[in-house]
Amino acid sequence: MKFRSANRSGIVIRRRVMPSGDIIVTLLTPQGKLKAIARGGVRGPLASRLNLFHHVGVQVYQTPNNDLATVKQAVLEGALPSLAEPERHAFAHLMAEFADALFQEGEFSETAFELFAAALRGVAHQPDPEWVALVMSYKLLGLAGIVPQTARCARCGAPDPEYPDPLGGQMLCAACASLPAYPPTSLDFLRGVVRRTVRASMDAPVPLSERPALWRALERFVTVQVGGVHSWRQLVPSEPGAADPALGTGLQAIPPI
Repeated sequence: MKFRSANRSGIVIRRRVMPSGDIIVTLLTPQGKLKAIARGGVRGPLASRLNLFHHVGVQVYQTPNNDLATVKQAVLEGALPSLAEPERHAFAHLMAEFADALFQEGEFSETAFELFAAALRGVAHQPDPEWVALVMSYKLLGLAGIVPQTARCARCGAPDPEYPDPLGGQMLCAACASLPAYPPTSLDFLRGVVRRTVRASMDAPVPLSERPALWRALERFVTVQVGGVHSWRQLVPSEPGAADPALGTGLQAIPPI
């Protein structure tokens, strides 16, 4: 950060309360990620504004010798109260962790900000938040230039693989695979989600029974290629057939922060 004082508008994607009562927040803004500290924030008026997923306008100040900017003022610009619901909060939390892992501080990307904001709105308002999370997770990965190989087997390079890769989350041919092939609808999703529009993917949801395998593949791919996404510890796909109707695939919700 090359400025001493600046105004930024962004979404809180990470929030940590320190023993001192200070709040360290990470915002995703059109100018990239911004990490800042609100000193004594947990006891002051900033606490309710700097909540996870809030869209806030902040005035920050940074001295040359400090790594963290200091939040001087914060104004709430938008909130999505329904994200506190357990069946939605888990997916919103995962989206926030993706954004935090994929995009860097100072990396200008208005597209990343708009895509993430759209993901949160979809999780908050759509009747199938799980499907929103799956689609938007792959779209965020695609925007970051990190996408699974679907045209060729990840091990031998054979064309048109149809089988899951349990180690890397990519796709394998019949000769390299140890698991059953993906159903046609899942194959179509994996091969086309990055290049299709969000609306086209949303209009063609994969059946609930097929989603656990897609979540497992996504978890393995992200862990290998990105790392640092810890929501998988609380958001773990169940085995097929053990679906919770409230969450779609039996995903365990993260308690609201």
